[in-house]
Amino acid sequence: MTFEHLLVEKQDKIAWVSLHRPKKLNALNAALLEELHHLFQGLAQDSEIRVIVLTGSGEKAFVAGADIAEFALFDAQQGEALSRKGQEKVFDLIAQSSKPVIAAINGFALGGGLELALSCHIRIASKNARMGLPETSLGVIPGYGGTQRLAQLIGRGRATDLILTCRMMGAEEALQVGLVTQVVAQEELLASAAILADKIMQNSSNALGHALAAIDAGYQEGADGFEQEIKAFGQCFGHPEFKEGTQAFLEKRKANF
Repeated sequence: MTFEHLLVEKQDKIAWVSLHRPKKLNALNAALLEELHHLFQGLAQDSEIRVIVLTGSGEKAFVAGADIAEFALFDAQQGEALSRKGQEKVFDLIAQSSKPVIAAINGFALGGGLELALSCHIRIASKNARMGLPETSLGVIPGYGGTQRLAQLIGRGRATDLILTCRMMGAEEALQVGLVTQVVAQEELLASAAILADKIMQNSSNALGHALAAIDAGYQEGADGFEQEIKAFGQCFGHPEFKEGTQAFLEKRKANF
């Protein structure tokens, strides 16, 4: 599939994905969300890809928000459908990916942009990154999982503060509260993402997928994260990568995953 709003490069088992709407600061619109849906479906089946890095093109923005002009005239029913479709087709798809997804946040990550980063498994940021959920200033609330994932990540109090005040959080504060795990210079952001991806890829893809699913289960309504962990733990024993990993440990060599 040819993408109009995504730049995709596959190199050394990493898929580098740049959101590319430069005139709109990479704002999310229906077409871009549809492209993300198809891309992540395809990457899930691509055996050559082990880690996905998601970033924004340019230096100003990861994603500056949603393209408000597209839904400004929606009614309540259309608004609910917009949120449901976006969550199911894109944000949940990314959050539930069996392949680790790293958000490399460059510049603004606001509204749907921050929600997109929140759906990724790990977030790192450049020093100029600014993050926030300004939806209540528009008379609406975050609709792509922001009220849930942000609170799960940084706590109810801090998430409520950000959502109700619409203030932006700088990179260093985001690091302090656990929203991101690294803050680096703008010019070092993608190199840092590559180092992180390489560290992840040294480990078993099968185990990584099971670990992500078990972590996610702990935040799903009606799911038992402990039971998911028990079953996944057992399933790992039947996979060739468990045999390779344990044998490599016993032989004091690096595992060949």
